[in-house]
Amino acid sequence: MNTPHAGCCPLPHRWLLAAAIGLAIAAPAQADSVTDWNAVATSPTVLPRFGGPQQQYRAMAIVQIAVHDALNSIQPRYQRYSAGGAAASGASPDAAVAAATRTTLLGMLGALPPAPTPVEEANRAAAVSAINAAFDAAIGPLVDAGEAAGIDAGNAAADATLLLRYTSVGGVLTPSDGSGTPNAPAYALAAGLGIHQPTPAPEFPASTTPAFTGWPFVRTFAINSATQFRAPPAQIFDIGGSRYAVEYNFVKRHGDARLRGAYPDSPQSDIARFWPGGALEWNTNTRLIVARKSLDRWQHARLFALLNVSVADSMINNLESKYFYNFWRPVTAIRWANDGNPQTASDPNWRPFLQTPPYPDYPCASTSVTGAAAGTLRRFFGTNALNFTRTVTAPPLPLPAPLTELPAKTITRHYASLTHAENEQAMARVFAGIHFIEGCHAGLRAGNQVADWVYARYLRPL
Repeated sequence: MNTPHAGCCPLPHRWLLAAAIGLAIAAPAQADSVTDWNAVATSPTVLPRFGGPQQQYRAMAIVQIAVHDALNSIQPRYQRYSAGGAAASGASPDAAVAAATRTTLLGMLGALPPAPTPVEEANRAAAVSAINAAFDAAIGPLVDAGEAAGIDAGNAAADATLLLRYTSVGGVLTPSDGSGTPNAPAYALAAGLGIHQPTPAPEFPASTTPAFTGWPFVRTFAINSATQFRAPPAQIFDIGGSRYAVEYNFVKRHGDARLRGAYPDSPQSDIARFWPGGALEWNTNTRLIVARKSLDRWQHARLFALLNVSVADSMINNLESKYFYNFWRPVTAIRWANDGNPQTASDPNWRPFLQTPPYPDYPCASTSVTGAAAGTLRRFFGTNALNFTRTVTAPPLPLPAPLTELPAKTITRHYASLTHAENEQAMARVFAGIHFIEGCHAGLRAGNQVADWVYARYLRPL
């Protein structure tokens, strides 16, 4: 599994690494090798290769655990996640971070199933090239004794972390934590009142098959089981009730593609596009927040490990709840001919502003991500008053006729606190037409619970 860098040289120059990943001009004042390599791992070239958000955050949890453990094998300051020996005296922390990140990323990329298309095969090759280029920029053509020891420490931590999730035969890794079969068993529930179904055509325009049915069976990183923080039953499950009618009519109006498309520059339309347009990648949000803090590499490593472990476990917990309740999405509910509630009126031509994700409504997955990330940040810094500003470019968006496609749009949003970001992200899914409100807040609560539990028990100060 180890991929040692051959040669021998001066200390690495982090500005070379920053240039290699396109950060040299606008590198944050408090950036270091941990945040630089976090940016490499979460870059558009690398992170999407692992699949959907559930798979991406699993990969990032593995990367950041290895980085954390590598640093703490050099100078023990926090409890390590996996067992391992001490690094050699004089080991370079920056080399350890580089090696831990590269070895975990390349190992996991090599363990992926064969690329389904030539395009994806080329994308994977580009990801490998980008990772190796960043490593070469960080280490240089020659390696001195401290860097060699740091590389050994990083590789050792990476190997230990990978072998908790993979088996290795002849250096080839195979997932052993259940993540290799994300869509098994296949979803088979028949259509019925309140029952989740494949997104009906012609939404975008094809139907969407329920996915990640196997994710509840993936082994968790920290929480006891996928059921530990199962969301409680929702009031909206009473389809004949007034609470359901209020939420139904709210998302029917505010998440309608025809309304949102008619007001493409409204705050609601921007909020709906902003979060899936990039802001749900909370590693980047966290780098923006810590850029104004005076944290060192060990503190950064602990924060990013706690955050990604919490989010990865929150996603496992979330899919368990989703496929326990199997509650239908707004697009299915609103097109249903007669749900028996006199306060709801069906519309067979209704379409959400954004494409419906391929799994049940309750609880919301994206707010589980945000709740876990914000909860970790809140506990780590001891305050909710963490502000950040994020700019994303939302992709072009098709709309139903006679409306025309919305072009790509650069959107900037500012958040005065973590709660501000959490609440806006919850409403974003409703404005997108893809969630009922109650499920969004249930996702936030579950994510917060996971984050609190992980923070209290893992990677504690020594």
